[in-house]
Amino acid sequence: MSDPIQFFNRATQELETETIYGESYLRWTYENPFGRLALNLLVKRSLFSAWYGWRMDRPNSRSKVEPFIEQYGIDMDEYRQSGDSFQTFNEFFYRELTDRARPIAEGDDVVSLPADGRHLAIPDLSSVDQVYVKGQGFDLGAFLGSEQLAEQFSGGSVVISRLCPVDYHRYHAPVSGTIVEQREIGGSLFSVSPIALCRKVGYLWANKRVLTVIDSERFGRVAFVAIGATCVGRIHMTRSKGAQVERGEELGFFAFGGSCVATVFEKARVTLERDLVEWSAQETEVYAKMGGRLGQTVAS
Repeated sequence: MSDPIQFFNRATQELETETIYGESYLRWTYENPFGRLALNLLVKRSLFSAWYGWRMDRPNSRSKVEPFIEQYGIDMDEYRQSGDSFQTFNEFFYRELTDRARPIAEGDDVVSLPADGRHLAIPDLSSVDQVYVKGQGFDLGAFLGSEQLAEQFSGGSVVISRLCPVDYHRYHAPVSGTIVEQREIGGSLFSVSPIALCRKVGYLWANKRVLTVIDSERFGRVAFVAIGATCVGRIHMTRSKGAQVERGEELGFFAFGGSCVATVFEKARVTLERDLVEWSAQETEVYAKMGGRLGQTVAS
């Protein structure tokens, strides 16, 4: 029996065990040799995710909404619409929060978390020798799709924010500034569950993703990467190059599936929150919601 996936919940201050949507399927696909064969033949390819996304856009998919809400205990009081008002499962999946559901951490020197999820911090990309499991490094050039950008962010830090299917699936600006670059980077659609990433963290830069670079007066250049995954072939950006964004403002959303976003900072610009650093050093993610503290500017 494989070990359960645990995370530290910032709100409860306790270690908790993750309830994994489709766990048996994920473990078969990434831990069984026959499953890995199916993975390379079909699952990683866009056609599979496009087909599943089409199913979640069909009117009959709305029948899945209420059972999903009940099974995973989703608090619909946080959202603008009631569970019975969605016409498809995908409409429910990228549901919108009420204005007061996610307070944005106060302070001009603060960076806020861009999404609900389980967050893993790498404080120094120049010295990392393990991501999710010992012996796996982080290929920043491949991840950003640019060796020039990788040089600019060399020695910086990154927070990987993993969204499960049960989470709120819109993502928001971690800092205020101007979007100076935005481009899609093609790729496959592997899972980004720890079940997959503990085998190969390179799935993060093998997958389809959208890079957005924000130029912030206070925090320098910040690279924000929305990463597609199995059943998440569609990354919808709602802000584009040239836009001025405020911290906490929506940047985009994912259609159906679990996925993740990553926030990359230049060297010596941001001090990450202590709980993110300490738990990540133990290969344990921290669960916290969008708008909470990710870090702050380095003290001068």
